[in-house]
Amino acid sequence: MSETGLDPGKLGAVLDTLCPMHILLDGSGHVVHAGPAMRKLSPDAAPEGMHLSDLLDLRRPRTSDSMEALLALAGRKLHFALRKPPQTELKGVLVPLPGPEEQGGAVLNLSFGISIVDAVRDFALTSADFAATDLAIEMLYLVEAKSAAMEELRRLNSRLDGARIEAVQAAFTDKLTGLRNRRALDPVMARLAETGTAFALMHLDLDYFKDVNDTYGHAAGDAVLQAVAGRLTGGTRDHDTLIRLGGDEFLLVLPGQTQASAVARLAGRLIRDIARPIPFGERSLTISASIGASLSQRYDPPDPARMMHDADTALYAAKAAGRSAYRLYSSELGQMGADAPQQG
Repeated sequence: MSETGLDPGKLGAVLDTLCPMHILLDGSGHVVHAGPAMRKLSPDAAPEGMHLSDLLDLRRPRTSDSMEALLALAGRKLHFALRKPPQTELKGVLVPLPGPEEQGGAVLNLSFGISIVDAVRDFALTSADFAATDLAIEMLYLVEAKSAAMEELRRLNSRLDGARIEAVQAAFTDKLTGLRNRRALDPVMARLAETGTAFALMHLDLDYFKDVNDTYGHAAGDAVLQAVAGRLTGGTRDHDTLIRLGGDEFLLVLPGQTQASAVARLAGRLIRDIARPIPFGERSLTISASIGASLSQRYDPPDPARMMHDADTALYAAKAAGRSAYRLYSSELGQMGADAPQQG
């Protein structure tokens, strides 16, 4: 029997059930008994016999570690943290036990608060470690359920975002060749105008493509278009935009290409690449290409619609020169636009 008239053993047994996170203190602030859940928080050494200040750090309100100072805070919300890692934060309230003032002990009841999620993981706590009336576990289940729901929502949003991106890409992609389609031209031109990037525009048309379709069928024509797309991709840079306008017409948007000589060299290389035989079944198909180009720095301000028209005019001039040729737009070429031949 203690000086308080209460049997610590019997009191501890009662508190173990009602308050598994309690600490029973004597008049000097030493631990007389600790609840089963509290023991789990001190797995290396039993709390009994330790001074409270060696077990817990009183964070708020700040005061001395004496029992007298603690008793002065009776009934108030106290904020503690375990002295040892992981220094889990705890909330508590201290209730004095009846008895002579200089000898009376106290009961400190503790809880986790928002640190419960980490504490359950760090100390392998289960529902048996909490009082039957404690809503902490129910709250933990709700937190975990919400977390799982949020994670599933994030995954769903990610899938939806991916589907939207795929849908946008599909809307701007030519199914046969994998190049961009005509819809992609406006956003590309708008981005170049916004950034003020100089660029070259190439309009490429296959020569006598209709003859391939008429002679060998549309499957052969598709094979030619796919092969040409592959050679254009292999002959240009990653940040160039390759567009199939439709039929056997292609448009190349070349950011940073400002030198007429460099554009001419690229056009010549592409024409040679496209002229290489294209395997189709047991035969080889041969095709050629003509290219017309315009340079944005020759326009003040750059006008995409005008550049398209002028590249088209230059393409007509290349066709008129005998096909498998390249021309860069000039004012002289513009004067012959009315007499341009049909593409094919």
